[in-house]
Amino acid sequence: MDSALTTVGLPVALGVIMLGLGLSLTVRDFTRLLSMPWTILLVLGCQILLLPLFCFGLVLVFVEYFDQSPLLAVGMMMMAASPGGTTASLYSHLFKGNVALNISLTAVNSVTAIVTLPLITGFSLGYFTDGGSIGLQAGKMIQVFAVILVPVAIGMFVRAKMTAFAERMERPVKLGSSIVLVAVIIGAIAAEWENLPQYIVSVGLMVLIFNVVSLTIGYWAPRVVGTERPEAIASCMEIGLHNTTLSMTIAITVLNSTEIAIPSSVYGVLMFFTAAVAGALLTRRGAREEKAEAAAGGT
Repeated sequence: MDSALTTVGLPVALGVIMLGLGLSLTVRDFTRLLSMPWTILLVLGCQILLLPLFCFGLVLVFVEYFDQSPLLAVGMMMMAASPGGTTASLYSHLFKGNVALNISLTAVNSVTAIVTLPLITGFSLGYFTDGGSIGLQAGKMIQVFAVILVPVAIGMFVRAKMTAFAERMERPVKLGSSIVLVAVIIGAIAAEWENLPQYIVSVGLMVLIFNVVSLTIGYWAPRVVGTERPEAIASCMEIGLHNTTLSMTIAITVLNSTEIAIPSSVYGVLMFFTAAVAGALLTRRGAREEKAEAAAGGT
């Protein structure tokens, strides 16, 4: 997959996506978190600590008992460490979640990933590849930071200084990045078409298990502690829909490994279907709960 489309197109697409995220962020997105600190801490704890730990255990099982490739194991850990994506806000909106919470969580997750993603990637490379030549050296770690932080910082700066311009540019930037990203993904799939069935077989079950667990924990962890349903739906989508573009880009352009990118690419397709199913089930459950509450109130 070492083509101009992936080595140039994918970083450009990611840069534009992260720039678009920065254009949509304001200080208010961060201060809004103060109104629900415990919910935020719970969701971030699940996403930053609990799920990577679960993924690590899952990967160990597949490596030990299913002879999973070490590089695919690294790719799973990178995917698990990637922050929630902007798609989570769309799904949250469709299924009556708290979209403002999604925006705030995406903002915080994107900033947190500047630290956590390189650390988890470096640990995974050292653990699963025995410190091989593909390790995340200091220069590459700085490159990871730059890929994430610089476009977001530029976008936020433009938003703060030229708000009207930033608002006008949000939609064109998102559209442009989506077109480039789709082209890159199609090109990448075409380049690896012969190996695609093998990749799906290699990581399909592992990715599916992790995705279902992510969506489940995302919804039920907040509900168990009494969080309202709209916030729990927002959490479900934020934790279940990862920014796999970010982890794919780092795998291909920074680590020069198509194999490490495979779990992210499979997850990036699968999550749209599982999140839609989860949203439909939660909507049906919510309707039943509202009906039961109305019946109880009428008696």
